[in-house]
Amino acid sequence: MPRTSLANDGRSSRATPLASDTVLPLSGGSLDARLPLALLEAVKAIDTPAAELDADFVHELRNKRLGLSDTVLQQIRRYGDAVRARQRITYDEILALARLIGRRPDADLAFREAGRRWAKAIVDTVGGARRGAARSLPALLARPIALGALRRLARRHMDGTLVRQGSTLLLDVPAPVSADAAPKGAGCGLYEAAFRESLLLLADADGAVEHVLCRSRGDHSCQWRAEWRRR
Repeated sequence: MPRTSLANDGRSSRATPLASDTVLPLSGGSLDARLPLALLEAVKAIDTPAAELDADFVHELRNKRLGLSDTVLQQIRRYGDAVRARQRITYDEILALARLIGRRPDADLAFREAGRRWAKAIVDTVGGARRGAARSLPALLARPIALGALRRLARRHMDGTLVRQGSTLLLDVPAPVSADAAPKGAGCGLYEAAFRESLLLLADADGAVEHVLCRSRGDHSCQWRAEWRRR
């Protein structure tokens, strides 16, 4: 049965579900290297055993687990260097990486872990004084500071826009790199987790994030809506 999504003006728009293996015509400009770095660091963390293992078994795991492969470790170093050099990565490269991760059986977990790591990395680009003011000042003063910072992060790092609608915030991303990466829109968990973590870190807000529009359902963009209230 087709799902109904809420448009910006409050009207409902009916979206036609797409097949799980549908490849969307996604494209965009180059993106901050913190995004692919977070994706690979999340996969590495998930694939790393919790216990100490002998050298032979570690070698065997590296052959079986993507996150422990030499290729991934080299790419992590490359993306880390790109972050420090303020270099951006092409959209198509990150799109291919997201689709590769989306083939994993634990793709939802990987994307959400990556989203949290991504959010922490981009929030760190906000000055310490601004972050402290956004969290510690009374709401009347803190909210404009937090909103300004969140809008800049959405524009510079997520290639999206953030608007306030009363007591809610709406994040709109026309072409999320993970929109078609995994079945049932699981790839969009990357942006959902990043949005929620950013709100927590910058505005001390810990509310539910609702995915109201989705490219994988045939909508024109992906949108996430969150209640903006402090814990």
